[in-house]
Amino acid sequence: MITGELRSKIDSVWNAFWAGGIANPLEVIEQITYLLFMRGLDDIQTLEERKANRFGKPMERVIFPEGTDPRGRPYQDLRWSVFKGFASAEMFEVVAEHVFPFLREMAVDGSAHAEHMKGARFTIPTPALLVKVVDLLSDIPMDDRDTKGDLYEYMLAKIASAGQNGQFRTPRHIIQLMVELTKPTPNDTICDPAAGTGGFLVASGEFLRKCHPEIFRDEQLRRHFHEGMFHGYDFDSTMLRIGSMNMQLHGIEGGDIRYKDSLAEDHAGDTDAYSLILANPPFAGSLDYETTAKDLLKIVKTKKTELLFMALFLKLLKPGGRAAVIVPDGVLFGSTKAHKELRRMLVEDHKLDGIIKLPSGVFRPYAGVSTAIVLFTKTNSGGTDHVWFYDVQADGLSLDDKRQLLLPAEKLGARTEEALSAEEHSKNNLPDVLARWWEKDGVELKRARTEQSFCVPKADIAAAGYDLSINRYKEVVHETVDHRPPQEIIAELKALEAEIVAGLDELEAML
Repeated sequence: MITGELRSKIDSVWNAFWAGGIANPLEVIEQITYLLFMRGLDDIQTLEERKANRFGKPMERVIFPEGTDPRGRPYQDLRWSVFKGFASAEMFEVVAEHVFPFLREMAVDGSAHAEHMKGARFTIPTPALLVKVVDLLSDIPMDDRDTKGDLYEYMLAKIASAGQNGQFRTPRHIIQLMVELTKPTPNDTICDPAAGTGGFLVASGEFLRKCHPEIFRDEQLRRHFHEGMFHGYDFDSTMLRIGSMNMQLHGIEGGDIRYKDSLAEDHAGDTDAYSLILANPPFAGSLDYETTAKDLLKIVKTKKTELLFMALFLKLLKPGGRAAVIVPDGVLFGSTKAHKELRRMLVEDHKLDGIIKLPSGVFRPYAGVSTAIVLFTKTNSGGTDHVWFYDVQADGLSLDDKRQLLLPAEKLGARTEEALSAEEHSKNNLPDVLARWWEKDGVELKRARTEQSFCVPKADIAAAGYDLSINRYKEVVHETVDHRPPQEIIAELKALEAEIVAGLDELEAML
């Protein structure tokens, strides 16, 4: 967790950007991302130089060569450690006229992150602001993965608090719940086809670091973690840069973050490629058949983006692969032929594991739509015996536009340091979701449908036309209330009226 001093520095730089006329929080983070990338390149070159000096061998990787760039400036002046010592006017000139063209032209070993820098634009308006940002980033210990990762997370949270572009950010505690529910393993190949800032991929990496430290003692697993495990698509170039940097700062060196319109392009190279999908894709409405990938239309013929994304998940998963994805409630009970067919496929052709209904305020203030987490395993041969349902009433934050914390930080999220009391559970259901999920094939089978979670046999779901809304199966207990006879109530009212009239007569006599 970042310190109060560092947080206040970030806040002051953020305010300086706004005062300088950059009002879009995405643009702020984008500019900081470029500078972080430049510092990272300088660190790589410094490490290579030390290795070359120690072993007396030529450098294996040269980022800043000898000589001058095409604009006549020595490449060494483009290094972070050099230009941060320049006077403000010279620093501004070097960064604007030399560093950013260098970013656009370079391709460090063809890395995905370098590719995303091809469209880099320098928009910091004044030398004073540039100096302030460079000073801030120079104070951050970049060799500390936790610090630089938390710094970037804090800045990404500001996208949401600024009230713009919040659609790119799924609440962190919901992401962590979905990661805990699926438990990524060292051999998984993970994909988010609507990656945004890379939150699901980063959280999966943090889970593996915590629960599977053996990854970094095994050369093959370590290489898979850095080069083959994490994949994300997006068709917003800004998101690609931010998501790629987010992964790098969290210690994932070679994450595959690439440009792709997930619903418009065919997926021949990615079919059956992934063992785990975690996603909260945008649901924008409808697409034209002409602009939709034909291989998705073969799975489910529809224009609805929410159904096309579900078809995409089934396409990308390898047999035995699992998914935890967020869908709008309409997917669970929609009455069109495409809605029903997709749900039938999940239940009959694959293994539908669970439906977790989320409160409608989870994504406020950006959207009040009701959503659910759908958990399933691709089998191509069925396997659904029963479906586990959980009705989440509270996620630890208020469900209004303010989304204020209802509990101390240590009692939020799916993993808490100690068990929650009944009162605390009423404010945060997520630890209970996780605990009951792992009992879905055991004691959960015996729970009544009047409880917060329960299981429904496949036969009942089929008989209901594959309706997957929890309200279709939840039973409500109506309490019997004994009302007094009307005659008795009327008699009591008349007695009270007589008493009042008598009191008034007595008061009048006294006056």
